[in-house]
Amino acid sequence: MDNQNTLQDIKQTVILEAPIQKVWETVSTSDGIASWFMPNDFQPEVGYEFHLQSPFGPSPCKVTELDPPHRLSFTWDTEGWFATFILKDLGNKTEFTLIHGGWQHPDAIVQKANQKSSVIRDTMEKGWIGIVQERLPKVVEG
Repeated sequence: MDNQNTLQDIKQTVILEAPIQKVWETVSTSDGIASWFMPNDFQPEVGYEFHLQSPFGPSPCKVTELDPPHRLSFTWDTEGWFATFILKDLGNKTEFTLIHGGWQHPDAIVQKANQKSSVIRDTMEKGWIGIVQERLPKVVEG
């Protein structure tokens, strides 16, 4: 795969003032994910198909990796995206990293939004900053 023709993964890392188990429960359960990200019918099971209720309608997803309490990955929507949550135990704190990858060529059109990949990526990167840096800490540390 030629990375020069595809957009870079979005990556956001935050240190949360909460033990890893609490963070894991917030990022690996349906209610937890709904509390900081999007409504969903997620189940923590590899191969499980679920939907995230995005502003553009339901996005089909599938769990591809599950390594409690350290890692969760799923495919997201129909554009080839994936999302990975990586947790690192820092004692009473947890380092949480989100990776949103699988981006296509900058000019490729994202069908649902009818926008170029590059535009969607910029919008989503800004969205992820708010979600990971503000919303997730509020829920976990609240």
